[in-house]
Amino acid sequence: MTALPATTAHLRVLRQCFSDQCVEGEVSAGGFEWTFQWAFDRGELTVEPSLGRALIQDALLRFLVRADYRLEPGGDYTFTVRARF
Repeated sequence: MTALPATTAHLRVLRQCFSDQCVEGEVSAGGFEWTFQWAFDRGELTVEPSLGRALIQDALLRFLVRADYRLEPGGDYTFTVRARF
């Protein structure tokens, strides 16, 4: 059996604002780097730039929803993306 492809993504939370109900940060994986803004009250995730966004967006949203209450500004986190970039 062949192993599933996997890439480790690194995430840093830069800002968390409960009055705006959003989390902002940076994520990198496989040589790509993005900034993101997650409006957790609406479940909307914005990822920029568009280059490679399709590779990270779904996995990032799943991680954010799962780790929601553990995320802190200045925190560094990792998660696995089931794809090779």
